[in-house]
Amino acid sequence: MVDVWFPYGKTDVCVRVPARNLLGSINPVQKSGVSDNRAEIDRALKEPIGTRQLTELVKPEGKVAIAIDDALCNDVYNDMILSVLAELNATGIKDENVTLIFSYDNNGVVKSEDAALFLDEEVLNRVNIVKHDVRAGDLVYAGTTKSYGNKVFLNRVFAEADVKILLGEVYLHYYAGYEGGRKTVLTKVSGEETIQHNSVMMLNSNAKAGILNGNPIHEDMTEVARLAKVDFIVNVVRNSKGEVVQAFAGDLEAAFLEAVKLVDEIYKVKVDRRADIVVVSAGGNPLDATLDRAYRAVDNALDVVKRGGVIILVAECPEGYGNQMFYDWMTRLVDLKSTEKEIKRNFATGGHKAYYLLKTLQSHPVILVSALPDYYAINVFKLKTARAVNDALTDAFKAAGSAARVWTIPFGNYTLPEYSAPEEIKT
Repeated sequence: MVDVWFPYGKTDVCVRVPARNLLGSINPVQKSGVSDNRAEIDRALKEPIGTRQLTELVKPEGKVAIAIDDALCNDVYNDMILSVLAELNATGIKDENVTLIFSYDNNGVVKSEDAALFLDEEVLNRVNIVKHDVRAGDLVYAGTTKSYGNKVFLNRVFAEADVKILLGEVYLHYYAGYEGGRKTVLTKVSGEETIQHNSVMMLNSNAKAGILNGNPIHEDMTEVARLAKVDFIVNVVRNSKGEVVQAFAGDLEAAFLEAVKLVDEIYKVKVDRRADIVVVSAGGNPLDATLDRAYRAVDNALDVVKRGGVIILVAECPEGYGNQMFYDWMTRLVDLKSTEKEIKRNFATGGHKAYYLLKTLQSHPVILVSALPDYYAINVFKLKTARAVNDALTDAFKAAGSAARVWTIPFGNYTLPEYSAPEEIKT
């Protein structure tokens, strides 16, 4: 037997796999985090990619809007903001002429949470804070994307700023290919109609994690960001421990694409076999706090499990299923086709996870090992359940056969295994 440990909430659980059945464990490449986040961000600002330094792009009397991606953890947020403010102050920009814009919630309404939840008091006391509302009555029309006909409506403060800056993190994303860069404009400062038009294209077969070429979501997002006239971005890439590995600053596209290269280096893993069974963990708390967060691990694992193969998701889900729209769509929409129609008619963040789950269940049984009550797991989300991961593996072997081969993926939300024939990997 081979013992494989999986993050589960704030602890770990062990699955025992017969050695003859185990193909191996798929993990991201280990990259050390920097010792000083602020110093690394400052370095990136001094060495911008594809454009001039930020200090050369602003004028002392200018107004600056900074859109922030609320996926970042508190310490990285504040380090990025303070570094950018230092650069702006060095050119004579006063704090009162700087506005931070953060996101909408899943229903398109201004968030009720106070910015103090993720911004330090120093930042709160220095600059203006705006909570973006995708349904605001004063959104500014910035044009229509040529490739996909998306009418671009933007937050007025952002649209009217003299200098527009994006702060965020680059990592794998379900259908945009990657978070970060251009995506911050569409999801953080755009109007509901713009978001809806773009999001419908998630049904395209090229709209998937790790894909940019031919991905209509990415291509449209990039054009939306161009129409928004973004001047500068600052993005970071973190390792599986949440530590900043590198910061990237500069041009909207050039800096983003350099960050993508590092994400690929760390998180894309090529394998030459597909398994009959995949045991995958989201990566522990906070990634498995809710089912909707943890499900990303299943989606990332699909390329390395055979059609009909069993997927075991190890995710504590102490906070339940998560997004209410995810629950509503799973209870209200009866099958994949009706979910696709709902995406086209009325896309809602969170609801799209119902589409992905239903699509997966067409080809794979999914066994959930979690604290989520069976009522929700079985009756609402149509999953099988097991009390412990080894019980789930026993059930999987019953379904797939005693000779079934197994991949284990301990950090599934981060890791993107990609199947390639052996000769392709060698070349």
